[in-house]
Parts: sequence; structure tokens; C-alpha cells
Amino acid sequence: MAIRCVYTDLDGTLLGRGGALVKDADGAFTLLPVRALEACARASVEVVAISGRRRPTVAEIARLLGQTAFVYEVGCGLSIDGEDRLLTGDLQPRDGMTVHDLIAAYGGSQLLLDHYAGRLEYHEPWHSNREFSHLMRGLVDAGEATALLAEHGHGDLRLVDNGAIAPKPSLPGLDGPPHAYHLVPRTASKARAVEAHMRARGYAQGETIAVGDSREDVGVAPVVGRFFLVANGASKDPTLRGAHVNVEVTEERNGEGFYEAVVRSLAEER
Repeated sequence: MAIRCVYTDLDGTLLGRGGALVKDADGAFTLLPVRALEACARASVEVVAISGRRRPTVAEIARLLGQTAFVYEVGCGLSIDGEDRLLTGDLQPRDGMTVHDLIAAYGGSQLLLDHYAGRLEYHEPWHSNREFSHLMRGLVDAGEATALLAEHGHGDLRLVDNGAIAPKPSLPGLDGPPHAYHLVPRTASKARAVEAHMRARGYAQGETIAVGDSREDVGVAPVVGRFFLVANGASKDPTLRGAHVNVEVTEERNGEGFYEAVVRSLAEER
């Protein structure tokens, strides 16, 4: 089946050091991600960014990539051709409050910060001005945290592990590298957003691939034709290699791994 769409995470996947499209994992200049995007354009393949970043940031990146669809705040929202769809279930903005405000008002975020004091904190400064998810960092078991939320009446929320990040001086003594976490409505996920986009565009599973570096990204594997885990993601969390039968690991990291995934997929469909 011909590839019609590539879903890609941004930080740690398409983007290199410092969140730059033209930098590799070590900060050296590279055009391989751009060449992969060019290959997609020549083959009439749509590229959809699926990110934990805020809507304005992802919208601008999508515009620079020449794309009209994107997923933001870990699947809380999906934008297609200028029309936004919220995938937050019963948690909807109301009475002048955002979903982010409602989660805080109900006490879900503070519960986690108190319970995991010294192991979890807000991911400053990127935690500010968010509409849906609470962005945190630290090292906790996301499944355990989600169960804790349910035990305290927050069964409509879950904690998402969005991958390893650089060590932070504010979190000494962790057992490993800190991770970025998003506290989101339970119904929101990158996988659900990808499924919604596929339905809207009429894409069959075999016509899609996805590329990512985190556990939340790997959650997309069951809904697409092929999933590529970039080498840096596999290195930071080796358990992701066997997370799903559909996971393939690239030889290269970040944007060069994205290039490898795209070129391999386009070449093998011939």
C-alpha cells in the first residue's frame, strides 16, 4: 500500500538539539530531516506533527513545514485545515475556565505534586500558558500515578510519560534521567488523535506510518501501518523496543532517524 501520511513527534524525533530542525542530536548541522520532508512532498504524503507542545507553537511549526493538520498537548486537540477538535471527553472548557484550570481546581495536579514531592515538579518554564495539560518533570511510574488519581476521585485523568529529558538541578537524587509528563484528561492521547485524523482524511491503516521517541509515541503503533522508534528513544528506554510488535528501531537518532524511517518506507512500497 502506498504511504499517504507520516505522523511524527517533534522534540527528540523530527527536531534535533535545541529543538532545531536542521541540527542533529549532537547539535551539528544536517539537512536530512528537510530532505525527508521533501521526499514526502514529492510523493504527496501528508506530514502531521503530534506533539506535547502548546497549540500556538505546534501551529507555527506546521505552518513552516507547509502542513495543515497537527496534534497538540499530547492529543488533547487536533487541528485539520483550520478546524479544531477537542479530544478531552467530558472535560471541556466552561465558565471561562480552560481544561487546565479545571484540572487544577479539582486538585488532580496538586495531588501528584504532593504525593511525589522531590520526584515530580512542574516543567518550568514550559508549563505556563497551557490550555489543557499540566506539564511536569521528574521520575515516577505513570501507571502508578494514574491509579493514584483514580483512588482519589480523579478517574477522568491520567499521567502520560512523554520521554526522557536532560537532568535538572532541582531534582537531585533521582534513580535515572528525569522524564517529561503530561497530566491530561483520560480520553486524550496521541493514538486517539491519530485515529481521528485518519478517519477525517480517509486513510487506511496500511497507508500510514508514525515516528517517535517516547512511550506515549509508541502508543500510536497499534493504529498505524508501521511505527519507527528513533534510536535515541530506544537508548533512553530500552523497554520501548518490545512495547509492540509493530515497533521498528532506526539506526540513527532524532531527525536523521526520521529521514531513515521515511526513506525506507517510501522505498519499500515500490
